[in-house]
Amino acid sequence: MALPVQQQLKYWGIAAAVFLAALWFLGGTLLPFVLGMAFSYLLDPVADRLERLGLSRVWATVTITALAAIFFVLLALLIVPMIVEQAMALANTAPQMFQNLQTFLNERFPSLMDEGSTLRQSLTTLGSAIQSRGIELLNGVLASAASLLNLAMLVVLVPVITFYLLMDWDRMVAQIDRLLPRDHAPVIRRLAHDIDATLAAFIRGQGTVCVILGTYYAVALMLAGLQFGLIVGFVAGLISFIPYIGAIVGGVLAVGLALFQFWGDWWMIGAVGAIFVAGQMLEGNILTPNLVGGSVGLHPVWLIFALSAFGMLFGFVGMLVAVPVSAALGVLARYGVGQYMNSRLYRGLETRDLTVHEDE
Repeated sequence: MALPVQQQLKYWGIAAAVFLAALWFLGGTLLPFVLGMAFSYLLDPVADRLERLGLSRVWATVTITALAAIFFVLLALLIVPMIVEQAMALANTAPQMFQNLQTFLNERFPSLMDEGSTLRQSLTTLGSAIQSRGIELLNGVLASAASLLNLAMLVVLVPVITFYLLMDWDRMVAQIDRLLPRDHAPVIRRLAHDIDATLAAFIRGQGTVCVILGTYYAVALMLAGLQFGLIVGFVAGLISFIPYIGAIVGGVLAVGLALFQFWGDWWMIGAVGAIFVAGQMLEGNILTPNLVGGSVGLHPVWLIFALSAFGMLFGFVGMLVAVPVSAALGVLARYGVGQYMNSRLYRGLETRDLTVHEDE
């Protein structure tokens, strides 16, 4: 006999509370494990494909780990130093850019840029703040012993955790399936399948889109001669998982930098803007339809809210789990709406009346 609905809600509520409490209290301690689970989830289809080609699960995991290690070593040696260098150069150049902006505004709109005007003071303060805060942040991240220790721990722990989780992923899924309550196992499996489909389309598909767009923006802007093209492309690609936001932020930043660097050379400024227009066409017509699909059930507003709320409550770890949790909540919400639409609470006496008339 199944438990009463009230008791079931109590137990599931306790499980949700324990999950949120673990995020709250453990915080950064969970970061290597969350990253390890995320990488294992992303790489599990690759391991399954290698198994179908004849490799054992162990050798499939070893092969993926070796290729990933080579990739990240090359990334750390070739790309990361350039990103850090351009980020620091951008922080140092910001005051000069704002000084150029002041000169331009003073020439075109002298009344707005009088000595002591609010706009002029705001621009001066903003330029100095960007320089001081940017340098302070970069120096703190690069020079802090604690940050370096945490980074070293991540570099060591995340690959180890990912290796073991990836090797045992199918076994863990099967064990979790065995622990499902028998009365609700079919429904839970169906919901889990829907959640997995949503996450696979969004994380794997959209992650690939972000990498392709980031690479495209960075390479195209560098070929166009933009001084900070690599960092701008990196930022635009990183936030491209939110529709239009990556292109808007990257486009505004790139065109703004192009105005200072290529002032008077309107063809070059137009070329920088055209790069982002072409990127949006590439994303909307080719990448997203083929890699993500028509709909993954994650509305941009819902996604932004989840990232903001979980980031504020649980920090960086909260932002990492925001996407899977929001996907799960979205699937559960759609299931709840479907149940409601078929319930007497929504349909009222309509069904009973139809049944009575048919019997007559």
